[in-house]
Amino acid sequence: MYTSFFGLKENPFNLTPDPRYLFLSPYHKKALDHLLYGINERKGFIAITGGIGTGKTTLCRALLSHLDESTRSALILNSFISDMEILKIINHEFGIEVEPGSESKKDHIDALNHFLLKNFTTGGNVLLLIDEAQNLSNAVLEQIRMISNLETEREKLIQIVLVGQPELKDLLFSPSLRQLNERITVRYDLKPLDFRDLQGYLEHRLVVAGSQGNPRFTRGALRKIYAHSRGNPRRINAVCDRALLIAYSREEYTIFSKTVRKAIRDLSGDLATGPFKKGWFGKIAKSPALLLILLITLAGLVGWNFKEEFGGGVSNQKTIAAPAPVPDNSPEKPLRPQENPESLFLDQKTSLAGLFNLFALEAMRNSNSTIERLGLVSFHVKPEYYIMFKRPFRIHLADHLPPAQGSPRYILIREVTPDGAIALDAKGNKHPVTRDFVLGNWDKNVSWLYSRKDKSIHLTKGTSAPDVFHLQKMLGGMGYLVEPTGVYDKQTFNQVMKFQRDFGLNADGIVGPRTMALLYQVGK
Repeated sequence: MYTSFFGLKENPFNLTPDPRYLFLSPYHKKALDHLLYGINERKGFIAITGGIGTGKTTLCRALLSHLDESTRSALILNSFISDMEILKIINHEFGIEVEPGSESKKDHIDALNHFLLKNFTTGGNVLLLIDEAQNLSNAVLEQIRMISNLETEREKLIQIVLVGQPELKDLLFSPSLRQLNERITVRYDLKPLDFRDLQGYLEHRLVVAGSQGNPRFTRGALRKIYAHSRGNPRRINAVCDRALLIAYSREEYTIFSKTVRKAIRDLSGDLATGPFKKGWFGKIAKSPALLLILLITLAGLVGWNFKEEFGGGVSNQKTIAAPAPVPDNSPEKPLRPQENPESLFLDQKTSLAGLFNLFALEAMRNSNSTIERLGLVSFHVKPEYYIMFKRPFRIHLADHLPPAQGSPRYILIREVTPDGAIALDAKGNKHPVTRDFVLGNWDKNVSWLYSRKDKSIHLTKGTSAPDVFHLQKMLGGMGYLVEPTGVYDKQTFNQVMKFQRDFGLNADGIVGPRTMALLYQVGK
């Protein structure tokens, strides 16, 4: 929209990971140097970590353009895969064909090994680059470690780069992945830009986009941009894009601090619309105390005495000594699946009352929360996805566990932790549980409370609304390549379909209540 006004050939602040726009700040240059060193010297394993929006994916794509013709490369972007799926994807990316009817792990590994040896004898190198690696399960990471065993007496046949958010470091340092962690010989943690690099970053992107001197950013504007973004490239791009749009609407070629200030307000403003923004409900939404009272009242209306049910929902079960409550700072060893602590197996009433309680606590912490309508949603998802959940949820117990009183039972999860999760018993006491415990008691069904303002929400290509802007921000926060414009364009449609495929939903590109409910749970 504003490109012709400023004499640009294209939008300089798109959120897509275009390697042409990679600005080699001192941190990004060091990261690229580490990558090239590890690959060219055949170091085997390389790990690059960095916060969301620091430019990791752009760096990955730029790396591929720096490799010589003798290096075969494969970039894997979908990290929610099984150990068998990753073998198939690797072979597919390298064009390796497996004999018809040969579908075992051994068949795929043998075919990969044959490819690596053949490539090595001709003087070639092989690179496997995995983005968003913090989402890989332990089983997949162990499979990747086994792939690294394909080597000669002196050389690594394949170089494996794991790129991920800071959680990847915690994951690699877990005891179960000690063997893999010890094999990583090249590491780098990518930092945001320093203020002294901000002007160079903006000028670089503008020049690539075809700038002949416009637009110009004042010193005050640069300070505002950095104060808002803290050097995070994705946030810099978002605020600069909005600032250029505002300047265009004012027919100004210079970006002043007041323009940036308005851009930040636009990006961070209240997107709430509709009748609940005003009147008595709006007052309730702004009052944590009133909000809590409303939630408790809602729980009572659906037939549960909140306090009593949450305190004694398993009173009819056989009395079993429950594990002692674990304080927040307790070093007690987390529970494992084989221990089957009955105190954590809750009935329908108790687990649902617990969800209401946790929802109320979260609402109190966030005074901007609004309650237009509460609903219980249930999904059939792979258990390893739980590490992405941001809000309390219930695990439906696996079929092999006997139900209580002939009815289903649940495990109530308050929050996800690097080692597993925090579960609550019937009295609301917290118990740390391991990741194996979560996975071992999962039947793929999971449910949570979802506050949605419109049960019939339906976003499709061409829609222009605040809900679309909110959708785009959530997708962008998860790493999907979406620009927050408020318009449901082709890019948004494609990324919604990718999100739906990643999480096992019907990939139709239409954002209905179920897609929004899942975004509510895993989005930023």
